[in-house]
Amino acid sequence: MADKVLMKGNEAIAEAAIQAGCRHYFGYPITPQTEIAAYMAKRMPKIGGTFLQAESEIAAINMVYGVSAAGKRVMTSSSSPGISLKSEGLSYLAGADLPALVVNCQRGGPGLGGIQPSQSDYFQATRGGGHGDYHMIVLAPSSVQEMAQLTIKGFELADEYRMTSMILADGTIGQMMEPVSFDFEIKEQIEKPWATTGTKMARKHNIVNSLYLNPEQLEQTNIERYKRYDIIKEKEAIAEEYLVDDADIIVAAFGIAARVSKNAVNEARANGIKVGLIRPITLWPFPEKAFQKAATHAKKIICVELSMGQMIEDVKLSTECKVPVSLCYRVGGMIPTPDQVYQAIVEAAEKGEK
Repeated sequence: MADKVLMKGNEAIAEAAIQAGCRHYFGYPITPQTEIAAYMAKRMPKIGGTFLQAESEIAAINMVYGVSAAGKRVMTSSSSPGISLKSEGLSYLAGADLPALVVNCQRGGPGLGGIQPSQSDYFQATRGGGHGDYHMIVLAPSSVQEMAQLTIKGFELADEYRMTSMILADGTIGQMMEPVSFDFEIKEQIEKPWATTGTKMARKHNIVNSLYLNPEQLEQTNIERYKRYDIIKEKEAIAEEYLVDDADIIVAAFGIAARVSKNAVNEARANGIKVGLIRPITLWPFPEKAFQKAATHAKKIICVELSMGQMIEDVKLSTECKVPVSLCYRVGGMIPTPDQVYQAIVEAAEKGEK
């Protein structure tokens, strides 16, 4: 068995990025993700990499654009208000079809909100985050081990599909310490013939740009990009299913909410309630098929979120409202307790018996 190291989730992301071949990090400190920048500041100079604390989040994301255009693996990280500042740059990355990894360790909002954990950036992440028609691949870890694993996967998917991957974590997972193994199988980085690496008179110039003055050309580019998105929806959607096959009630949750919910599901099962858990790991593409299948036998779905209800809309869309969907939530930096989720399960079961 590979040795494990006790690390914070934020530190696990940074170390995994380095092991994935990332040698360029640009960021700006903001709670609760500052450990990522601090870790990179220590490690990057020792391995010949580049760490730069930019003058702003806006500057950092545009530095990411430049390094990605040169064909290198690159990342940035921030927390909710900082991601909002990066939103124009995220749109530019999408418009130029550039791969990158962006980490959002969410805090409460809107505005400056608070520094406690939240999941209220779901809409921002899964709907693009900036202007125009585009998506990012959005990965939602629920453990420190997954913080590391999904960082590797994020880089690989970004390169494969030429688009931004986002790790959508929350402050709890970022600050939590757990044993983590870095015994990963990391794919060899793919060639990037589109990159601006210098021609050496051997090929035509590569141009990386998101400006299309010809409307027909921009239309066709967007259509082609969405064909790629359809492939991603078909091939890359991931969810963990727990005790789902015979469940009358399904709990849907991601991140820290899923860990809390699993405890509640186990307690409910011990008390004779047929309940299961679907944990989306990819928030975009959303694992629609898992919910569609569950809706053929489940009588109710409960969404557990650290928001006023955002993922619940994708659950309803996936099931075409064939099953009643309710919300169990806390906001403002608060986290639902296992008992709160258990009570929501019991109430759903009692209503189903009437």
